Order: sequence, then structure tokens, then C-alpha cells
Amino acid sequence: MDAGAGPAGGRRRWLSAALVGGAAAVLGRAFAPIAAAGAMAVHRAAHAGAQIEEPLSDAVRHALRAAVEQLDPPEPVFETADDRLAYVRWLTKASWQLRRRKPEPQARTDFLQTVWYESRRAGLDTALVLGLIEVESGFRKYAISRAGARGYMQVMPFWTRLIGDGDADKLFHLQTNLRYGCVILRHYLDRERGDLFLALGRYNGSRGRAAYPNAVFAAQRRWRLA
Repeated sequence: MDAGAGPAGGRRRWLSAALVGGAAAVLGRAFAPIAAAGAMAVHRAAHAGAQIEEPLSDAVRHALRAAVEQLDPPEPVFETADDRLAYVRWLTKASWQLRRRKPEPQARTDFLQTVWYESRRAGLDTALVLGLIEVESGFRKYAISRAGARGYMQVMPFWTRLIGDGDADKLFHLQTNLRYGCVILRHYLDRERGDLFLALGRYNGSRGRAAYPNAVFAAQRRWRLA
């Protein structure tokens, strides 16, 4: 008679399966953070590209360097009560729309407040910056593209050498990443004399091609919440 047959064999098979399954569950829980970190670390966006390193004049380099320095706390300042009310309404709507991407309320508020502050500091539409982040990184703080672009706005590390202190790891810091991304997009927009289509293409390393700008414009429309 087969040793695995009969009630006793059935109990042994059940116990073995339970032990293996339990161990797998425990190991799965133990390695879940590592797997999640790996999933965040490499971002395979359909439109992932990279800014291209180009020569900068000394004047432009100094201006950009000054723009990324002195990270003041991203505290909104309002001239009128109506301005404050409009901001609160926007923040409430944006937070609700972002809740599935960023479930933790305080992290969501910090992120949106920083996007609002940095976009306006650079003279950019906040909905545009949110749309760009959605397309570039899917709102993942630690996203890294195949080209090596980092963080929410997928900033290439060479920018920290050109206009920063050379520490590319700082591109995973929320405000630093958004400061660089907004300053770079503003720089490209100025270079293209206000042509947002070409500026977005330059930001993505795909200047003149429509796929990336059109994706950002579509996402921008979703973030027009006023």
C-alpha cells in the first residue's frame, strides 16, 4: 500500500501543505517591503524619456543654480482671504483625486502643498506640473527610469552637477526634486519662447514628437480642479 494513501497519508499531505503555505506567507510578508521598494525603484512609464545634457552659458548656469538653492519651506502665502479659500478648495479636491495614489493623508497634503508652491514659484500651471508628474513617475517618489532619471519629476542626475552640489541622491527628496523639475521645465519653456509643446518634448528628450506632450496635456486636463 502507498505510504501516502489513506487517512493518515491525507493528514500528512495536508500538514505538509499547511506548513509550506504558512512559511511562504511568512516569507512573503517579510519580503513584501523589499519587493515594494523594487517596484518603486524602477519605473517603466510608456512615455519615459530623459532630459539631454547640453552646454549652458555661464549666465544661464548661474541663474539656474540660484533658482534651485535656498529651499524655503513650501508654505503658501495669500494676499486675500479669497485667495486662501481658493487654495483650500483646490487642496481638498486635489487630495481627494490623489487619495488612491497616496493613501496617507499627511503625505498627500505635504506633496500637494509642495507642488503648488514650486509650480507657482517657477511661473508654471500647477495642473501642468501634476500632469507631468503623473506621466513621468505615476506619483512615485523613488521612481527611476531606464535612463536614470529620478523621482517624481524624473530629473536626470547630471543636473545636480551642472547647477547643484553634485549629490544626485537629493533628487529623491520631495521639495528638491520638484524644485529641480520646475526650474528645468521653466528653463526649457524660456528656451522655446513659450512653446509648451516643444518645451515638454525637450524635458522628455523627445522634442518635436507628439506622444509625450499630448500625454501631459491630457493629464493636465484631469488636474484642472478649480
